[in-house]
Amino acid sequence: MSKADLNVAEQLAAVIEKYQLERTGHAPTSVSVILGEDTLVVTLRDALTKAERTLAQTREGAARVQEFHRKLFASSEDQLSAEILRITGRKVQESAAEIQPDTGTVVHAFTTGAMVQMFMLTKEEPPPLSDETKSELVIDKGKDGGMGQGHDEGGSG
Repeated sequence: MSKADLNVAEQLAAVIEKYQLERTGHAPTSVSVILGEDTLVVTLRDALTKAERTLAQTREGAARVQEFHRKLFASSEDQLSAEILRITGRKVQESAAEIQPDTGTVVHAFTTGAMVQMFMLTKEEPPPLSDETKSELVIDKGKDGGMGQGHDEGGSG
């Protein structure tokens, strides 16, 4: 992983965290960025406000929270795409947002035409990766502002 790749992922995490805070008044506890060959996936953990988490306790409330965040994402999609272009030098062809109201997780995916399948895992420690394992660049900006890095198995980077 090059220093330039790390810098790009850090910039993306900071920009998306800033947009979330500006749009909702609530910052996520962490922002993870997975930057692949033609895919960018951003996960915002604990991104819902206390009121949204309370509302999401019912099926109807959860649907309202999901719809609100999809509309929020759609309304900032052009600005986020412009920032992604500025930082990465690549245009966004497609984007999507998925919200898990029960966990407060918001996921943004930006692709260049690829199919994205996402699996949210438990917070257990992953098994160590071997040197031969190909991996994607992963940046996780925690609540304390520190940047940690990890790897995503099965990537191409």
